[in-house]
Amino acid sequence: MEGEKRPEDVVTVDVEVAKDLLQKGQLYLDVRTVEEYNKAHVENALNVPYMFLTSEGRVKNPDFLAQVASILKKEDHVVVACNSGGRGLRACVDLLNAGYEHVKNMAGGYSAWVDSGFAGDKPAEELKIACKFRG
Repeated sequence: MEGEKRPEDVVTVDVEVAKDLLQKGQLYLDVRTVEEYNKAHVENALNVPYMFLTSEGRVKNPDFLAQVASILKKEDHVVVACNSGGRGLRACVDLLNAGYEHVKNMAGGYSAWVDSGFAGDKPAEELKIACKFRG
């Protein structure tokens, strides 16, 4: 039997590769808090928080794997992301150890996605169209 997976066993992809994988039908698992997710997220993202914000600080979601199991199959191809990469990496380690073989961590998380201009694709277009009809 294989040993425990560690962070160095996780495949990390940059946002351009991640966007390509999503366009090919891979799933996007957003492991940020519900509050972060509700502010903005990648289209069609699935949200299962890896950690919760509490008065004591961040605590790991004890039901993370059970919640993921309710929406994903172990054979699904999944791009995992948080806000900057840290939680996503730890979530990938847990998922690999739970038998999910096709998970990849998106480097830089949602912040990198936004910085690459991917989050603004649609809103920018919609704003341009809205402005045209104002005058």
